This record gives sequence, structure tokens and C-alpha cells, in this order.
Amino acid sequence: MQPIQQQVIEALQTLSSAEQQEVLNFAEFLIHQRQRTPSVNTEPVKSFLETAQAYIGAGIGPGDLSTNPEYMEGYGA
Repeated sequence: MQPIQQQVIEALQTLSSAEQQEVLNFAEFLIHQRQRTPSVNTEPVKSFLETAQAYIGAGIGPGDLSTNPEYMEGYGA
């Protein structure tokens, strides 16, 4: 038996029946939580570019601000 399991068993033996029931309830709660929340993300990781592609070009405005310097008036020094 692993050391932590042995320590839990030894600690349980010192508790009253009611306290042992509380420990059992808590252990069952932890098991339930683990089953509800998967520990592995099933969605593939996406880069920022992949996530933003749906929004690129969706805004209204000039295609290229460098073609008309008036668009940039008031910006910078």
C-alpha cells in the first residue's frame, strides 16, 4: 500500500463513526467533481490568428490607411 493511503487509513481509525462518514462524503464529493470536470481540454489549441480570422476585415473603413495621409492626421508626434 502507498504511504498516503496508509496514513489515511490510520487517521480514519482514530475518528468516530460520524467523522468517518464525513470523510467518506467528502471523498465521494471529490470523485463526483472530477467526473463532472474533464481534466483534459478536448478542443485543439488555436493561435490568435486562427481565432481572429473570422473578424479580420469585418470592420468598415479604408483598406489601407497609408494610401491617404489625411486618415492619419492627429496621430503620433
